Amino acid sequence: MEPVDVELQDGELELPTDSMLVQMGPSHPAMHGTVRIIIELSGETLTKADVQIGFLHRGFEKMCERGTWSQCLPYVDRLNYASPMLNNVGFVLAAEKLLGVTVPERCQHFRVALSELARIADHMVCSAAFAMELGAFTPFLYLTKARELIYDILEEETGARVTHAFARIGGMAAPPSDDFGQLIRDAMPSVMQLVDDTEALLLKNRIFLDRVEGLGVMSQKDAIALGWTGPVLRSTGVPYDIRKAHPYLTYDQYDFDVPVGSAGDNYDRFMCRQAEIRQSARIIEQAVAQMPKSGPVNIDDPRVVFPPKDQVHNTIEGTIRHFKLVMEGVELPAGECYSYSEASNGELGFYILSDGSGTPWRVRIRPPCFACVQGLEQMITGGMIADVIPAFGSMNMIGGECDH
Repeated sequence: MEPVDVELQDGELELPTDSMLVQMGPSHPAMHGTVRIIIELSGETLTKADVQIGFLHRGFEKMCERGTWSQCLPYVDRLNYASPMLNNVGFVLAAEKLLGVTVPERCQHFRVALSELARIADHMVCSAAFAMELGAFTPFLYLTKARELIYDILEEETGARVTHAFARIGGMAAPPSDDFGQLIRDAMPSVMQLVDDTEALLLKNRIFLDRVEGLGVMSQKDAIALGWTGPVLRSTGVPYDIRKAHPYLTYDQYDFDVPVGSAGDNYDRFMCRQAEIRQSARIIEQAVAQMPKSGPVNIDDPRVVFPPKDQVHNTIEGTIRHFKLVMEGVELPAGECYSYSEASNGELGFYILSDGSGTPWRVRIRPPCFACVQGLEQMITGGMIADVIPAFGSMNMIGGECDH
């Protein structure tokens, strides 16, 4: 009898195998709500991936066309609900660009400080979920605690903990509180200590490192071709940050660095966000120090800014002015413009079109997440099915703005 372990001749004894299709999401807890990936597997190796962002379709852009310019702000909040203040500021900057106005210096520093607090909170949400999806639950608790300290400050200043609708065309809803600077000085040491504790747990953990180093790689050339911006682009080594390249508000007055990676893998994306948290803390410290202690936070234009409440309640002129701004809205000049700012995930752009009335004729958003998700198929193809989780988590996809 011929032995069974002889060398195969011309495919003899080989059994044909078919690839297997697996549907990952949308109910998968790591797929963040609506995302579905149709995966083609050969064993446990991904040979093909069809990434579908889902059907959230909350109609942000069309809802903006049914109210006044100011009434868009609650909708804007819900694009990236992890850092709504950045969306607030980005939208009012677009309206102010079309209006041709510049807010007072005190307002600019105040906007920067609130925006960077929101950026820190967003990066913490991403890093916390990223670690938890790899089985590290303690860092999730650390970073969630730190985020709550940030939320305490935002709630004190805006009156709302998560979605603020606090920015206004021509200024802010209210000036900074008297103890704004002290609140930040009290909270930031604890926040940064929790960031340090998180890294101490993760960066020497063999399991964590094995799941992130050298996986989900994206090259500089491909990242640029896909329109990537933000931490995911900077992780490939491209030092592009709108706050540095095209400064707005008072960012050109601050001393801060742009963290970059080199490999463009899961590890670099995680580390870029961790480094950006520290740079945001530097910016906040400088913004609070340079912010004038007194002065207006709104422009002096009755066609744009609401009158003080005592005038609304006690003078007919204030009542009429308030009524017209509420019912008719701020009348932006007829025309169009595109304004962009550095949100937590990259370039957040708003294209707005006005017909001269108080209601937007067209609002279009350029969400950073949408461009980033385009690269997920390339990042995970050729890897193992388990590598989908950290690759997708490191992108920080936010469904509200991605499927707008």
